[in-house]
Amino acid sequence: MPAYKLPSNQFDHFYKGGNRIGALRHGPGGPMRPEEWIGSITTRFGEPRMGLSTLPTGELLIDALKANPEQWLGSEHLATYGVSTELLVKLLDPDQRLPVHYHPNRKFAKEHLSLKHGKTEAWIILEAPSDAYVGLGFSEEKTKKEVAAMVDARDSDGLLASLQKFPAKPGDAILVPAGVPHAIGAGIFVLELQEPTDMSALLEWNDFAVDGVKDGHLGLGFDTVLDALRYTPIEKDEAQKLVTPQRLFGQSDAAVFTQAANPYFRADYLTGKASKIEAGFGILLVLDGSGTLTFDGAEKMDVTKGDAIVIPHANGNWTLNGASGIVCRPPDAQFASLAI
Repeated sequence: MPAYKLPSNQFDHFYKGGNRIGALRHGPGGPMRPEEWIGSITTRFGEPRMGLSTLPTGELLIDALKANPEQWLGSEHLATYGVSTELLVKLLDPDQRLPVHYHPNRKFAKEHLSLKHGKTEAWIILEAPSDAYVGLGFSEEKTKKEVAAMVDARDSDGLLASLQKFPAKPGDAILVPAGVPHAIGAGIFVLELQEPTDMSALLEWNDFAVDGVKDGHLGLGFDTVLDALRYTPIEKDEAQKLVTPQRLFGQSDAAVFTQAANPYFRADYLTGKASKIEAGFGILLVLDGSGTLTFDGAEKMDVTKGDAIVIPHANGNWTLNGASGIVCRPPDAQFASLAI
């Protein structure tokens, strides 16, 4: 079974951006296409097909997985997770800051939306302005009543100011647990890993092309969806597990996230100096240079900057030479019980 170079998979969103995606991925880019969903078996919320990745053969990746699940995912992954990659990878290129929003955890999603997954996510900062920051969690503990009042008042400034700010520099990695309110500043180019769902609850939407009153609460109403929000701040000890500076662009291969991400996904920065990865489903984004992927169980592949390659388990162990990039992988099965 071959690995495949994925064609661009973009569609319009409610916020502006996308030109850097077009430049990197040889795709259409902006001005209202600030996201690309890479290796996606997830549909946009409420849509039957939008969001699904297509292989160069014209077949949907999700259909290919269902046809040959053990070859794609491996027996251990199948036994633990079934026919699911457990992963959604995105490029985000916002030309305006993202609104303050959050995502439910698995317990809430199961009880209220009949979904298996929540939406813990993580950002790998590829490019950022010198003064860039992200908002992550409230800086002081809030009550549901206080936040509901700000939402009702359309207090965008107050909600943004209520977040704790963290600098965002190229190479940084930031884990965002489900329930934590957050916002990404304008101009930050991000590779995002997340659980394979598309569900966001908005707290503000004044400057965005979305009707938050209608679409900001996942169809549950704000009184219900606000029960999925975390009102306590992220303290220093927790922040050290979530925010890891300078994980990219070094001279050695390195895991991108701390162990806090293990129940949800894995990512490794590969220098391309004989970088080796064990057999398993993976999505490789080449960030720089040109080189070769060599597989134990498949023919080698030439790769270059901007290529996004989906790699089946059946290809065996593999090595990247001559080009650098990030490989995104599902969680290790031994950590499955720790996801919340």
